[in-house]
Amino acid sequence: MQIINIQQVNEALAEMAALFRAELRSYKGIVSKPNAEAGRVEMEEYLSADFPVFAALVDGKYAGYVVCRIDSEVVWVESIFVKEEYRRHGVAAALHSKAEEIAASYGDDTVFNYVHPNNHRMIEFLRKHGYTVLNLIEIRKPYKSEKLTQTIMVGEHEFDY
Repeated sequence: MQIINIQQVNEALAEMAALFRAELRSYKGIVSKPNAEAGRVEMEEYLSADFPVFAALVDGKYAGYVVCRIDSEVVWVESIFVKEEYRRHGVAAALHSKAEEIAASYGDDTVFNYVHPNNHRMIEFLRKHGYTVLNLIEIRKPYKSEKLTQTIMVGEHEFDY
């Protein structure tokens, strides 16, 4: 496996970004097709904002990517995605370690991660790698047409989800 620093968007990266967004929508019960053009635009925006972007290559093929955001020397994983066929082969660990290397370069020993609460695989991955502290939650009013079918507990508070 090779981890490369991305300087410009290519078709494979745009496709993976589109797959990532479709997967995120699926956590909300929305079925959608990946939109490669939207993926390309998203990645171009990250690169033009100087967000570090790394891709994993396995046998010369794109297997996944990570996008980092650095805010006052605090490193956030803005997004991380691994194609289905490459999951559970160390690709996410290799990509996430790039974010940790950036954090270490600032003298920090942690990376902050945005995770959708239904993304159980990512939560499990982060726990396996020593991440256990939840310190931010997003609270909003439901959209007018949104149907909330679950509840989640955060501490002693129950929220519709």
